[in-house]
Amino acid sequence: MPLRRILRHTPWPVRRYVLAGVQHKVLRHLPAERRLTVARWVVPLDAADHGGRARLARVAVRVTDRATPAGVRRENLDRVVTALETAAIEWFRVPVHSLTGSAIAVREEDRNRVIGLLETLSASDAGLLEVIRPKGRTGRRGRRRAEVLRLSRPVSDPGATLVFGPEYGCEIEFWRTVDGNLTGPRPNPVADVVPAGEPIVDAPEPVFGSFSSPSDPAAYRTREIFTMVSSDRVGFPIDVVYTWVDGGDPVWHERKAAALRENGWVSEVSEQAANDSRYASRDELRYSLRALHAFAPWVRHIFLVTADQVPDWLDTTRPDLTVVSHREIFGDTGRLPTFNSQAIESRLHRIPGLAEHFLYLNDDVFLGRPVPPEMFFTPGGLTRFFPSPALVDSAPRLPTDPPANSAGKNNRRLIQQAFGRVLTRKMKHTPHPSRRSVLAEIELRFAEHVSATAGHQFRHPDDISMLSSLQQYYAYLTGRAAPGDIQYMYTDLADPATPMRLARVLHDRHLDAFCLNDTDSSPAAAQEQAALLADFLPSYLPFPSPYELTGPRPHPAAIEAPRTPVVARQSARSAGSAVTEPPAGQVHPDIPLPSQPSASDTTHA
Repeated sequence: MPLRRILRHTPWPVRRYVLAGVQHKVLRHLPAERRLTVARWVVPLDAADHGGRARLARVAVRVTDRATPAGVRRENLDRVVTALETAAIEWFRVPVHSLTGSAIAVREEDRNRVIGLLETLSASDAGLLEVIRPKGRTGRRGRRRAEVLRLSRPVSDPGATLVFGPEYGCEIEFWRTVDGNLTGPRPNPVADVVPAGEPIVDAPEPVFGSFSSPSDPAAYRTREIFTMVSSDRVGFPIDVVYTWVDGGDPVWHERKAAALRENGWVSEVSEQAANDSRYASRDELRYSLRALHAFAPWVRHIFLVTADQVPDWLDTTRPDLTVVSHREIFGDTGRLPTFNSQAIESRLHRIPGLAEHFLYLNDDVFLGRPVPPEMFFTPGGLTRFFPSPALVDSAPRLPTDPPANSAGKNNRRLIQQAFGRVLTRKMKHTPHPSRRSVLAEIELRFAEHVSATAGHQFRHPDDISMLSSLQQYYAYLTGRAAPGDIQYMYTDLADPATPMRLARVLHDRHLDAFCLNDTDSSPAAAQEQAALLADFLPSYLPFPSPYELTGPRPHPAAIEAPRTPVVARQSARSAGSAVTEPPAGQVHPDIPLPSQPSASDTTHA
């Protein structure tokens, strides 16, 4: 039997041990150009037991082609609520500490009826009924004496690579009546003792936890005290901004070639200033949007910033998605067309209708599991930032430094001049929590450097990196940011260790976010990396998002007119939209944009 087939049927701990040995003892002896190919062959990424149904081998799993964590939680919750309503059993919903779970309170006096109902329900549709032991409790209890039970029906994709399991179940708490109060069996985020006469009201889904859509119309019966949201919850809108380019577009390539001829300095600096790998699109955006939809339902609106390009699979009619042209955010500043990600980042806070608080993502950054908004912002509105163990090179800047290093050193100089502090650490390649007001202030304070960055068509040694480094330190030193914590992985697709890392991520699903980066690759290596992503991404994120068309777009999506705004403003045109555009030329009602002169020799696409 071939080794690859044997590995598919080997238990994960054994396979992991074997693969680690191959990685350390075999790959290093191969020519560099063959290592990734061999690593991919040895490490199967499409095996169904990579954390899929194998974890629930004895439980029936409902197979579907579309599901989300919040949707599965809703199904489990509604099954319990419907059953209790049908049986005329009194209940009310309570908030829980679990990000993905839900809980219903019932009276202790109804215990036997409730347990019988749950047992019938779990048997009728192959659900899983478990005893949950509250934290700090000792001793084992059966169902008849349990303080908390959990009913769930795990859901899987057809390939069985992703399972939304018991953690999305509905927990049933048995509350006792003591001295005129209802007393819960465990703490919750608001109150575990409630007056028996506390008014019963209906409350919307976001009241019960942060892992929900702000526009979710569902409401559930609860006690009035539970409508008082705790102080550790974020309560403001959060948007997401993506930047994206289709590096395979022939028209875009012609523009890039023309711009290179006009910028002779590019050939004299780092090869990473304009290498094709940086612009390659391998459908990462599709899967990053799948992850965002599944794991961050609290996002209000998504803005996709492009050079008048639109992915052929993207549904631009979605009211919560807006496509934004570079021309809309550059205006009369900078120089277009631009092929400089740092220049584009310097203009993102100019997006019309963008919320004060937003996350900035490159399309090679993916959320890995359900995350709360509090991971990225404090309830008071501060941004969180995630320092990397990697240090900014302390040597003087050189023209041949990689662009990221040059920008880091330039940022360090500005921070030192402004605050007398030394910027030492890089930032992790995660979603970057951002505030429009902070970015607008940076643009005013460091106008010369921001304007120069916007005017470079390719990444230049004088550039600063506003979104991925400078804003974090600036906000921190002005009291508007705090260090955060995130479970994260960065891996270069060219690294032969990457298949092994992805195999672990697929099996354990233990990360909040990860970045699959490609810094500089040959065409042959790029094909191998594309195949690696084609194995991993559909397995990790098998469920389509609502941003994907079911069929190809009938007409080209690129905008022909050179000065006509791109597809944008779907939501702003819709009556009653949550997104409102500030007056032209403003990033926030109280924060006017500076009027900057155009860079010399400015041209527009």
